[in-house]
Order: sequence, then C-alpha cells, then structure tokens
Amino acid sequence: MGFRRHGPFRAGDQVQLTDPKNKRHTITLKEDGVFHTHKGAIPHSDLIGQPEGSVVRSSGGTQYLAFRHLLQDYVLAMPRGAAVIYPKDASQIVGMADVFPGARVIEAGVGSGALTCFLLRAVGSEGHVTSYERRQDFADIARGNVERFFGTEKGGPLDGWRLVVGDLTSSIDEIDVDRVILDMLAPWECVDAAAKALTPGGVICCYVATTTQMSKTVEAIRDHGSFTEPHAWETLVRDWHVEGLAVRPDHRMIGHTGFLVTARRMADGVTPPPRRRRPKGTTEEI
Repeated sequence: MGFRRHGPFRAGDQVQLTDPKNKRHTITLKEDGVFHTHKGAIPHSDLIGQPEGSVVRSSGGTQYLAFRHLLQDYVLAMPRGAAVIYPKDASQIVGMADVFPGARVIEAGVGSGALTCFLLRAVGSEGHVTSYERRQDFADIARGNVERFFGTEKGGPLDGWRLVVGDLTSSIDEIDVDRVILDMLAPWECVDAAAKALTPGGVICCYVATTTQMSKTVEAIRDHGSFTEPHAWETLVRDWHVEGLAVRPDHRMIGHTGFLVTARRMADGVTPPPRRRRPKGTTEEI
C-alpha cells in the first residue's frame, strides 16, 4: 500500500521539494504543470522522468531536492479537519500496541486520517481497519487524505478499510478484533464497547491530550475488570545538531503532544489478580 515507492517520477505523483533552508513544498506532477515560488518557477516536466533524489533548479537559480513523500511527511502536510496524531505518537501506537500484518483493527476518532494511514500500512494487504468518526465533515477530509496517499481516490474504494460515520458505542458490529485504538475526548465511554469487540489477548490503546483524560481513562479500564493493569506514558523527541565536533541538542524539541494508555483483554470470565502496592515509607518489593 502507499505511493509507488520506486522508479522515476511520473505525472500524478506527489513530490516533495525541499529548498536550501529546509522549507518543503508538496506538488502533484502534471504534464503541463508549473511550480511557482518567489524563488522562481519549476516546470513539472523538469521532474517527470527523473529519479528520486534528483536536484532541480528554479528559474531564479534556487536548487530543490525532489523526493516522494515519506508517510511522516505526508501526514504533516495533508489537509486537516481535526488535529492529526503526530508521527512520533502514531509510531508508538503501531509499535507499542503491536499492530501486526494481518491484524483486524478498530479505530475510533478518525480525525484527518493520519493514524489511519499508519494503521493501514501496518496491517498490510491481509489486514483490515474499520474507522469510526462521528462528524461527516471530518470523515470526508479523512477519506480524501487516506485515498490520496494510497492512490485510490480515482480507482474505487481502498481494500482493507471501512469508514463508518457514527458513534462507536452504537454503531460497532465487529467481534474478535485484535486491536482497538481510541483517539477521542472521552475514551472511557467506549471501554465496554472495546472489551466486547476485542479477542482475548487483544490490545486497547487510547490517545488523550491531558492528565485528567489520562487519569479517567486508566481508571475506567482498571474498573472494567476485563483488562490487565493499564500502562500510561508519553514520548518526547529531541533532535541533535551534529557538525564535526560541534554536537549539541537543538534548542527546540517535539515535547508533549499526548498521552498513550494501553492494556490487554483478559479471557472471558477472568479478572486480573489484585494489584499489590508498596507500603508507604519503603522501597522494598512485596
């Protein structure tokens, strides 16, 4: 799935152009197209037929690197209805929730479709993703973004993906799914629906923005009685400047974007053992 990842550029490809200041522009190649910028124009014909990693020069003399999008580049540049899940968090969801090739995944809160693209890539051609979105306008934007990335907007529906406009708790009809991903304001309201849909051993993963949401989500999963002890965390990303012996962290970093909470579905009729806490005033394991 995804953009054609090899071969020379051709009409219809989306291409990312990067200037010497690392400013990026996305264009869709057309036979008679021209990319205009204050640094000059670049005819699309200068790119069509060239391999990825080529350098093109504008009429003003500025050089641009030309590549097809990486998925992380695409989701940051695509049109948005709702806020997108950043690549660092989408990668954590795919990795820490163990979204595997062939998995059956439910996603609730499709937003602009960023996470959907990551999930579809992860489950592959043998898997399936069902996305639930309450708002029709968000669903329309997400459908366009996902189908544009996978190159199906002119060729019919995308295999392995179903987009449902409706509330998860009232619209869900799947059972024995492997993963449930909740990206919404109140995921604790959907814990019971997720438990009914998940196969034993399946994973629930919730993405929330605030500590209050995180606390309510953890407690709801804990109180439900069908899941293992929830695990909550966040990730921070800091780039580094490396030039010879001048090695230092960048002044800016991708800090807090959201919290993730995961837990695993217990077998039917089985409850997790009671948690054992450390008594106050000691660090010894009990």
